[in-house]
This record gives sequence, C-alpha cells and structure tokens, in this order.
Amino acid sequence: MGEIVLDNQTLLHIKLFEQLTRTTIKDCVETSDRMIFVVKQGQISKAVGQKGENVSKLRKKINKTIQIVEYSDDPIEFVKSVFHPYEPEGVELEQRGNLLHATVKVNPLLKAKAIGREGRNLKIARDMINRHHDIQSVSVA
Repeated sequence: MGEIVLDNQTLLHIKLFEQLTRTTIKDCVETSDRMIFVVKQGQISKAVGQKGENVSKLRKKINKTIQIVEYSDDPIEFVKSVFHPYEPEGVELEQRGNLLHATVKVNPLLKAKAIGREGRNLKIARDMINRHHDIQSVSVA
C-alpha cells in the first residue's frame, strides 16, 4: 500500500470539509481540477448532505470539483466506491505474478470517462486504491 502524505493546503481542505459535514476524513487527494475525499465507512450520505448541499458549498469555497468516496475494509467495495460516478457493475481481483490486479466493469456509456483523457482518471483511481488496499494495478472493462 502507498504511503499517505498530505500537504498543508490539503490539511486545510480536510479541516474545512470535516467542519462543514461533521464527518471523518480518512484521506484526501487533490488534483489540478478536483478534490477527492475519502470518508469513514457509513458517513457518505452525511458527507454529501441533503440534495448534495455539502458538495455544492465546498465546490464554491475551493473552486474545484468535489468527489466523495466511502472507505471500506473490503477491497472490492472500496474499488466500487472509487468508481461510483461511472456506475460500476462489478469488480474482479486477480493475482498477476506478484501484483494484485482489479478489473472494474463500469457502465459502457461511461467507460471513456472512467479512464479519462490519457488515462488520467484511471491513474488517480489506481493511486487512491493503492493507498488503502494492496492492489497495484487497475483496468476498466
């Protein structure tokens, strides 16, 4: 699993998020255009807020797209949560040599978005998954 290192700006965003939602953040990843928050298991609906109000407030405050992922000790459930915006239909884990690989089957209409331009979304998802579970490679089917 990857080591989690957060800079001061990210820590400020986590504090803001926790104060706004009254939830516990396990991790946060910031890219140039979005923030991905991993909330403690069972806190996803509280984090999103009624009709997505917390996500909207946070988006306005930090001017980035907000994605919230629910943590799970179960690697398959966590992978599904990371790929939630792309309507995952299933996840298969397989050992490939000394690597653990996850294949995520998503809604075919959303497959290109799940991968992203030049594989960007897939790379972010893979890094996020590897920070919490011992899965080194991920592909989208």
